[in-house]
Amino acid sequence: MAVGGLIALLDDIAAIADDVATLTAAAAKKTSGIVTDDLAVTAENAIGIRREREIPVVLAVARGSAINKGLILAPGALLLNAVAPWAITPLLMCGGACLCFEGVEKIMHRFFPHHDDAAEAEADPIDSPEEFEKSRIQGAIRTDLILSAEIVAISLGEIKSAPFMTQVVSLYAICAVMTVGVYGLVAALVKMDDLGEWLALKGGPRAGLGRMIVAAAPKILHAISVIGTVAMLMVGGHIIQHGIPPLEHLVHGLVEKLPHALHGVGGMGTDIVVGGIAGLILVGVFATGIPTKIGKAIRGLFPKKTK
Repeated sequence: MAVGGLIALLDDIAAIADDVATLTAAAAKKTSGIVTDDLAVTAENAIGIRREREIPVVLAVARGSAINKGLILAPGALLLNAVAPWAITPLLMCGGACLCFEGVEKIMHRFFPHHDDAAEAEADPIDSPEEFEKSRIQGAIRTDLILSAEIVAISLGEIKSAPFMTQVVSLYAICAVMTVGVYGLVAALVKMDDLGEWLALKGGPRAGLGRMIVAAAPKILHAISVIGTVAMLMVGGHIIQHGIPPLEHLVHGLVEKLPHALHGVGGMGTDIVVGGIAGLILVGVFATGIPTKIGKAIRGLFPKKTK
């Protein structure tokens, strides 16, 4: 009897583990675009840090990311799914819209840079390397909170119909994999030039490889940034399509007319186009200043108390 109960328990554990692995893989695939952008943003934040402080800075941001996901976002998402599961789709749509907006903003900033960026940097000078490092860490953790919220929201959309315990284990597994994977890769990227320099100084046949690595490091970082921007539009466009069934059916019909071998490429292409259009609309809306005025009006309803 006891042996039978133990076998049944092991079967249940194995079933949960199998479900967790499946759901984690599915969620990782859906969030790959955000993860790529997270990787690019974090690597960019490590640029300019003193060489001996690069890894401690990456570890500090990774610790902040783990706190964001493990103590704030994952519990909040699980509570929301238990109390108001109907709110998940609207939240996903908001997250997708944010991705589209950010992607288009990055592209526009690339071609039409803001002339006040340098003035803003001069208006808030940083006196010491320690303050510069601290500001970079804080900025990276704030950015990570937004990107991690989108990762958790999209992951929750994949696991929301699973049993509660499977949801918990899957969501925390996704958070752990994403945090370790992203910041492990960031650490490797920021130290890539050091590895190349070390090989170059060793001389011999390794010197050529070292010089190649040093020359390739900034190009790889730039490529990751570009890929991350495109991936943001693709993921955001896919989420928006999924939240608007008529649009999803229209796009699906267009893709189905393509040769079967091009369905995958066509699907990604339409996701990017939808994401780009949605991002342009949002950029246009914010350019009118209306959202800012609405925000000021709402804040005006709750005046600050004066002592």
